[in-house]
Amino acid sequence: MNPPPWRIVFFGTPSFAIPTLEGLLRGPDKVVGVVTQPDRERGRGRKVVFPPVKELALQHGLNPLQPEKAKDEAFQRALKGLQPDLCVVVAYGQILPESLLKMPKYGAVNVHASLLPMYRGAAPIAWAILKGEKVTGVTTMVMDEGMDTGDILLQAEVPIGAEDTCQALQDRLAALGARLLIETLEKMKVGNIRPIPQDHSKATYAPPLKKEDGHIDWEKEAEEIDRQVRAFNPWPGAFTRWDDRLVRVYKGAVREKALTGKTGTVVWVGSDFIEVEAGRDAYLIKEVQLEGRRRMGIREFLSGHPIPVGTVFR
Repeated sequence: MNPPPWRIVFFGTPSFAIPTLEGLLRGPDKVVGVVTQPDRERGRGRKVVFPPVKELALQHGLNPLQPEKAKDEAFQRALKGLQPDLCVVVAYGQILPESLLKMPKYGAVNVHASLLPMYRGAAPIAWAILKGEKVTGVTTMVMDEGMDTGDILLQAEVPIGAEDTCQALQDRLAALGARLLIETLEKMKVGNIRPIPQDHSKATYAPPLKKEDGHIDWEKEAEEIDRQVRAFNPWPGAFTRWDDRLVRVYKGAVREKALTGKTGTVVWVGSDFIEVEAGRDAYLIKEVQLEGRRRMGIREFLSGHPIPVGTVFR
């Protein structure tokens, strides 16, 4: 006999949360509410933009709740009125208070894009690439008041490829997280899952990224620079400065090379790359975006912006 469907309230904001919400909407349970961050102004025109989760919710006839703070009493009353059996949380963007976590009959389950206790925090995918990890994954866990500190329910691993960007890895982890959440709920309903406490002594952290984190330090090894470019693609974007102009770097490769001590200096210009000396080896820049322009490959970029050997990036 199949267990009765649960009333689920979904918390999420960015595109990473979309596959999980889609899976719940297709599944046997009833999504009775969606909670997402408030609409924000974006871009030079300060146009109001809906969070991706809100757009999906509206497509399915769900009018999402968008509190500024999850502690808001009016919001919590509205949530209680939905009579949730479970809250599912995927990249919502706020730590939920104890009063909210205790409201659903079966508590709250979070989908986190790392193998906890590794990379707790807001940017686990970028930091896993930045630190040179070869494997990452997704964790479902019972939520508590801490930041990704709750008991682990299920985990699944994926390899990090040598050319993976944050966006590419995020897409794979989002799909994996959706499948893992459905498996988690199926096992919870029949009592076939045992929460496992995290080993807090092994915890590492993934703090939010800042725009200035993208600045390339050419004193670093080319391998580190390559990880930075991939980890910060698409946001905040790795960048360097050419004279007084900002150049974002979106793609490149490492070339083993003897050092001359001229870090940041262009040592060769090919048809499809600019070779820049780093603290160890050289980095081949292959795709860029000059401030105020669109992204383009180096061949197209050089046709309008010649860069001679000896140019110094800073």
